Amino acid sequence: MTSRAMLPDCWGHRGASASFPENTLASFEAAVRDGSEGIESDVHVSVDGVVVMFHDPALDRTTDSKGKINQRNWYGPDGMEHVRTVKEPKQSIPTFAETVALLMQPENLHVKFNVDVKVQNDPDRLFSLMHAIIAAHDNWEILLAPRLLLGLWHPRFLPYAKHRLPYCKRSHIGHNPQLARDWFWDDCEVFSMSFSSMCSSDGQKFMEECKAAGKKMMVWTVNEPVHMMEAVRWGVDVILTDFTRVWLDMRAELQADYSKQVAQYDRFFLWTSWRLYSPVVFAQQVILKKYLEGVAGPFNQNLPVMVE
Repeated sequence: MTSRAMLPDCWGHRGASASFPENTLASFEAAVRDGSEGIESDVHVSVDGVVVMFHDPALDRTTDSKGKINQRNWYGPDGMEHVRTVKEPKQSIPTFAETVALLMQPENLHVKFNVDVKVQNDPDRLFSLMHAIIAAHDNWEILLAPRLLLGLWHPRFLPYAKHRLPYCKRSHIGHNPQLARDWFWDDCEVFSMSFSSMCSSDGQKFMEECKAAGKKMMVWTVNEPVHMMEAVRWGVDVILTDFTRVWLDMRAELQADYSKQVAQYDRFFLWTSWRLYSPVVFAQQVILKKYLEGVAGPFNQNLPVMVE
């Protein structure tokens, strides 16, 4: 059980993406304006070497364009710089450089940035490009680097992250506590796990292991108030949510009268939501691991030894 002094931080999942087009500057700015302590977004790289903030490997779902990002140029008449979101208010795709510039504005120097590294990327190329952008800012070692968190799904990315971006904290993003233990425990300070995977007995055990080892725990994507309250009961460090305003308002109410607010939320959903049933969660874990290995190779592949 947590208390009012230990309430989780609010990090905007793809920004305040319930209100604005996901992974856009407008969404990031809204999350910060709401009062979020951090934002989360995803990275891919264009053919001409521009790091862009976008979740899917292809443009089709959320924009007025089509095609895989790693097969498109950013610049040029047909470049992705001209692409706009389908959701209103229509927005351009932000680059990593633009997002970092937003974070370096004086009023935003408190905001943390969780970079979700998608497995379609070439890690050495991506992290080299990211470093060049980060290091271009004055006092980046003090003002920027401590606020960056690299979210890694696949162990193949670990040696490149340690080599190219050694100053960034690392997290494992996942859906399976055992994979987190087996492949990421020694190399990550933070674990960003799906809400459903933490509802299991092994998920609860994993959270206790993280607390005992001084590891930070983030849960995603927590959009329902009853789930937010459950995450509070667990004592997690960060709630990743599309609905930043909802969690921030609830947190303020908890700070004002913790006992009263906790009493309003029961835990029946743990037994009535089919999405939280162990067979469903297990099936999702199997499917996700198969997908990750299909894109980035088997987890047990020989990892490169990086030499200066």
